[in-house]
Amino acid sequence: MSLRRFILKRLLLVFPILFGVSVITFALVQLTPGDPIDVVVALNPDISPAEEARLRARYGLNDPIWSQYIQWLTDVLRGDFGTVIATDRAVSAVIVERLPETIALGLFGWVFAVVIAIPTGIYAAVRKDELGDHVSRFVALSGISIPNFWLGLMLILIGALIIDAWPVLPPRKPLYHPATLWYLLLPGITIGTASASTLMRIMRSSMAEEMNKEYVTAARAKGLPERTVVLKHVLRNSLISVTTVAAFLTASIVAGSVVVEAVFGWPGLGQALVGAVRNREIDLILAITLFIGVAIILANLAADIMYAVLDPRIRYD
Repeated sequence: MSLRRFILKRLLLVFPILFGVSVITFALVQLTPGDPIDVVVALNPDISPAEEARLRARYGLNDPIWSQYIQWLTDVLRGDFGTVIATDRAVSAVIVERLPETIALGLFGWVFAVVIAIPTGIYAAVRKDELGDHVSRFVALSGISIPNFWLGLMLILIGALIIDAWPVLPPRKPLYHPATLWYLLLPGITIGTASASTLMRIMRSSMAEEMNKEYVTAARAKGLPERTVVLKHVLRNSLISVTTVAAFLTASIVAGSVVVEAVFGWPGLGQALVGAVRNREIDLILAITLFIGVAIILANLAADIMYAVLDPRIRYD
């Protein structure tokens, strides 16, 4: 099977996967008590029973559950992701408004993870079983074990209150403003720590395994400098395993953004999802969930493509 056919096949699988995700998410939301109108009425006690009934009829909340889902699916296929009932805004407008913040936070997390993991993993493999290797493994285990929300709170305590170098809340500046980018360092470190730790351990294990193979011994026997052997030969083959894990860690970074954005008050999709769950805004919940699903699927597809780039021997049969 050629790489092009493989990519087409994987893209076709996106639709049944997203359909299953939407069904499960819709069912879970329906199992929770209350609906968006209950939240609106609780916040606006002056709404009369007649107005409440009109709102339920307007948004189809009196219809059977299966009918509500079919109507939602039909609207999505037409490009309409629904309405946020509490604010009467289109769901698509909310996603477009908050998407850049979530992408920026994810990029900061990925940059931090890669910048820390790759050099540290190489150093730990080259200095295997030495003091630096033991320290790096201890730090990696700690990074994996520490919960995101606790790490975020500790960084706020240290960075904003003790050394007073960061604001407690995000500045009301454009995303590209230096003050905003400076503020993103703390949530970026928070969301990228676990991924950096995992990638570092995989990088070390993969590098250590490759350095014991015969082609490395042959390269050294030819008189190649150790730096060339490590960075040109061993590193390239080791990156295949790292790419695999990095794709799967996309899920943890996306999921972690929900917690991190809530802790830091960052106005991204994660914070919007928390508010949507609290207010039972099912259209917004489904839209954000589908977006996260698409992001994870595309990340895994990108990893498969990278396999062929890093190792031309890989075939998709």
